[in-house]
Amino acid sequence: MIGEVKWRIVAGIELALASAMIVLDLFIPTLLVLGLCAISLLARKDGIRTLGFRRVDRPSHLVLMVLVLVLGWTLLQLGLVMPVLSHITGTVQDLSAFEDLKGNVGNLAFLLLMTWTLAALGEEIVYRGYLQVRVREIAGSSRWGIAVAVLVTSLLFGIAHTEQGVVGLVVTALDAVFFSWVRLRFDDNLWAAVLAHGLSNTIGIVTFFLIGPIYGLW
Repeated sequence: MIGEVKWRIVAGIELALASAMIVLDLFIPTLLVLGLCAISLLARKDGIRTLGFRRVDRPSHLVLMVLVLVLGWTLLQLGLVMPVLSHITGTVQDLSAFEDLKGNVGNLAFLLLMTWTLAALGEEIVYRGYLQVRVREIAGSSRWGIAVAVLVTSLLFGIAHTEQGVVGLVVTALDAVFFSWVRLRFDDNLWAAVLAHGLSNTIGIVTFFLIGPIYGLW
């Protein structure tokens, strides 16, 4: 019992440190929190499987199912969420970082590499993996505890993308909820969230490469 309380306190300290790194936008927050995650796992003598990585028996089936969900989510974001948010706020998601991507093969290759490493794998380990596990450690693994973990980490994920403006913050926070749901939908497997994140970003990047940034379907 004492040991359990001790690790809950430690989890709270870890969560506070990670939140500060993200909110203050220190260096590259994802890399800093990955370092904190590594220290945490070593201190607990835990393996990376404790973050949610599980064996996938039918990888091709998982990829196909996640792709279908991502396509549906992308259409919902473009067809409803982004236009409504833009109408309410009078602004659009700031995608100026991708203005030079259209027709630029070099930028496309670089962004796809970053998408599947730092973004899909790195950010999922941090937000849907490490941080959600620590929040669950504090709040419990009941439905309520899981909901709290999803909400807290999704808010942090949105804050990590404040350079995209108010609309971008909300859109990415909702993306985080979607990635969390995908993880839970597929037996709480973090690989599913990694796939969802990577495929979602890939669709966006390839679209920007072909036609430039888009801010909704209407």
